[in-house]
Amino acid sequence: MSKLDEVKEILNTLRVAMSLSFGMLIIVVSGIIKRFDDNHVDSVFWLGTLFAVFLLAVIFLLINKISQRTKEIKDL
Repeated sequence: MSKLDEVKEILNTLRVAMSLSFGMLIIVVSGIIKRFDDNHVDSVFWLGTLFAVFLLAVIFLLINKISQRTKEIKDL
């Protein structure tokens, strides 16, 4: 496998991971909003909030990696 194909495969994998992360973020945030609307602000609410922040950090890192790999393809 050539270097270009390898980088493209990694880039596609990162894009799939980012899509899954966005989906998980949507589900978690909708659950947080539902608990807030139902006036259930408890430990599960706060754990969900922390997990949403964690997912945002993961998405940010994935976007940075995708950007790096895209620039790497340009250089090849």
